[in-house]
Amino acid sequence: MNGKRKILIIGILIAIVAALGSIVFYYWYENTYYVSTEDARVSGDLVSVTPQISGKLLELNVAEGDTVAKNEILARQDMNGFPDTNVEQALMRSPIDGVVVKKQGTIGEFLGAGSSVISLVDPNKFYVTANIEETKLEKIKIGQSVDITIDQYESKKFTGKVKSIGEVANSALSILPSSTSGTFTKVVQRIPIKIEFDDFEGKILPGTNAIVKIHVK
Repeated sequence: MNGKRKILIIGILIAIVAALGSIVFYYWYENTYYVSTEDARVSGDLVSVTPQISGKLLELNVAEGDTVAKNEILARQDMNGFPDTNVEQALMRSPIDGVVVKKQGTIGEFLGAGSSVISLVDPNKFYVTANIEETKLEKIKIGQSVDITIDQYESKKFTGKVKSIGEVANSALSILPSSTSGTFTKVVQRIPIKIEFDDFEGKILPGTNAIVKIHVK
């Protein structure tokens, strides 16, 4: 009986050691070959459509979610005493092929020149912005492959490549002043990097959360 008990205990110890070894190997492998973060989100460059002159908004031909073509007329203002030869100044055209993500103007509203009326984004130029800890930044190189998981599509995997690495920590752009008291606590800073999609299908929403896994070896 004692022999069987001893064998059982040895077997349990071997299993525990094997499990711990597997866990240690897993974390070693992940930290050696990848840099991962959940502090990432889908981004897109917003383009604003603004009036060239001040005047009342007479027409607004789009709604949020509409797809528009470059140079398409999206809105029209009252000429407000301008000669007919300047009619182009009263028109607001789309500067890009894109999707309307925000509409701020209302028909009948007086708009000042340069105010944002419509915000557009090019859905073919989405990218992921990921914030990487400064202690891991030396492992990151432009062109490295990236596995991307987007919360919007949990079961679907995307791939991409590191496009650029930020030149400043996020904290340096904060509007809050740094602490000058004696209670300073050192915090690991995060540097933004831009990840370009290799290819993607489906509708991805800018601002949605993502998880990235960068192949560093």
